Amino acid sequence: MTRPVPPPAPDAAFAVVERPLGRAGRLYQSELVRTVIVVVVLALAWQGYGLYLNNPLLFPTLSDTARSVWQETLSGELPARTATSLATLLSGYAIGFVLAVLLSGLAMSGLLARSFLTTVTAMLNPLPAIALLPLALVWFGLGSSSILFVLVHSVLWPLALNLTTGFRAVPVVMGMVGRNYGLTGWRYALHILVPAAFPSILSGLKIGWAFAWRTLLAAELVFGVSSGSGGIGWFIYERKNELDIPAVFAGLLTVIIIGLLVEHLVFRVIEARTVRRWGMQS
Repeated sequence: MTRPVPPPAPDAAFAVVERPLGRAGRLYQSELVRTVIVVVVLALAWQGYGLYLNNPLLFPTLSDTARSVWQETLSGELPARTATSLATLLSGYAIGFVLAVLLSGLAMSGLLARSFLTTVTAMLNPLPAIALLPLALVWFGLGSSSILFVLVHSVLWPLALNLTTGFRAVPVVMGMVGRNYGLTGWRYALHILVPAAFPSILSGLKIGWAFAWRTLLAAELVFGVSSGSGGIGWFIYERKNELDIPAVFAGLLTVIIIGLLVEHLVFRVIEARTVRRWGMQS
């Protein structure tokens, strides 16, 4: 007579067996690998569409654009224009960030100051920065100050709005804990408010960076016509007038490459060392 087989234990019945990922699976888990895959697919689509049109004056291929990037880099024209744009961009971005921090700190000091920032942001944030360029040229003349003015406008309001929203979203319990430890003033802001609101701060920094690039290129297209000098925007305008469309795409590709580098070498690194490390994001 055979013994009845006992039923499996509940833990064994519902146990989840986790299979180790293969080499391809581990590579796919890497965000860098996935980004490279997307870039390669887009590059192939660009090259294929350019070959299909077979019209460099309308849409040059990626190989023609890369050749133009190489030629303009060897001549020194593209690096010089890129350095000019980056210097102006970083200056305006830094000024906008400092002003946004000051306005956000002021908004957290009282209800009237908060209403002031909310109202002013609602008024000025929808206003395109490039629309202020004619006034900036009148106020500041034909110089870099005019471009800096419109850059600060494009960065200031979205960044201040994100900072204030992040600070207001900090849980009350965290604030009480900080005060119980005797944190006040700047120590309270640095140790409690900034870490808790950092996801919103980082989001505001990304939005401000994108807005700054758009405004800079648009301003250089107009400002370059007025002053005869400029950065990548003026480089694109000049090459368009010469019907050198591959060089126009070379300028656009340079902006795209800078955007990818900043996203992965600056913002992603900051995110990994702060937001993800603190467990605020998966």
